[in-house]
Amino acid sequence: MIAVVGAGLMGAATAWQLARRGHEVTLIEAYDIGHRRGSSHGSSRIFRYAYADPFYVGLAGRAYEEWRELERDSSTPLLRTTGGLDLGEGRDPEGLAAVLAASGVPYELLTAGAAAERWPQIRFDGPALHHPGAGVLDADGTVAACVRTAAGHGAHVVTGTRVEDIGQRDDGGVLLRTGDGREFAADTVVIAAGAWLPDLGLPCALPPLRVTQQQVFHFRRRDPAAAWPVLVTKGDGMQVFGLPSGSDGGPAPAMKVAEHDRGTPATARTRSGLVDPGSRTRVSGFVRDRLPGLDPHPHAEATCLYTTTPDEDFVLDRHGPLVIVSPCSGHGAKFAPLIGAMAADLATGRAEPHPRFRLARGG
Repeated sequence: MIAVVGAGLMGAATAWQLARRGHEVTLIEAYDIGHRRGSSHGSSRIFRYAYADPFYVGLAGRAYEEWRELERDSSTPLLRTTGGLDLGEGRDPEGLAAVLAASGVPYELLTAGAAAERWPQIRFDGPALHHPGAGVLDADGTVAACVRTAAGHGAHVVTGTRVEDIGQRDDGGVLLRTGDGREFAADTVVIAAGAWLPDLGLPCALPPLRVTQQQVFHFRRRDPAAAWPVLVTKGDGMQVFGLPSGSDGGPAPAMKVAEHDRGTPATARTRSGLVDPGSRTRVSGFVRDRLPGLDPHPHAEATCLYTTTPDEDFVLDRHGPLVIVSPCSGHGAKFAPLIGAMAADLATGRAEPHPRFRLARGG
């Protein structure tokens, strides 16, 4: 039996990939499916190809195919294409365009005037990169679809049960002990615990993982009919992303806007859940100055957790019977079904870890 600890995006996707391949799977979640205490809740995440690193551009292409396979298997639409914009001197639109061109990804490099003509609701001061393949993912819908479809393929789903001890058996397998006194014997365990990973006392050294509480804000659109792309911008001391809100923004069309790089240090157990007023002020000011198509007063707001490695690469490695999965650093959601496939390959011995994702970088 293969146990998967954690039913966020990565754990749920791993359970789906394993179960659809015919493996015996038990998925164990400390809370309810779709809980809001971690990093996987909410109705909107960005899918994009625009990376300065060709490695992640290639991964995004592979992830796209896995998203469509998940949609087919679950009969659930999850990825909606909107196009994406990268702007601001710090994003280097020209450099990103060169990487996309070398990777064969369609794009347009637009002048500020041409971009403003197409998206008058956004203020442009310089060139902008547009790539039409970007879009919005439904995170809540993805977790629910993966868990439901995994169960349909025979996976056993256990909720409200926290794994508190991970011990190795004499036969080389693993014994999981939970807070409610249960025990689960497994041949292999995939640990996808998100921000709880540093607290599990695993028998292997993890890369330094920094957990932060992030704030997100939803702003109503002045013109409900205007089509908004996803956007990533960096400049003037801010790194900000925006995307159509989904249901989190309320019944009226809204945009989710947030800082990527100014989270508050926290842990999964000690996070406050309170929105940082400084972030609210900065993001509202950004919306007022750069996104005139939005009402600059947040209509809704929430917090979530980032778990970040120093190099912002993921953790996806095997240590004995344990597979450690932490695709994180604020950009992992877009790869969820692909990470599930990669974790399933590690758990079943079909593949070796990628050197960039090893627990000890460089392997």
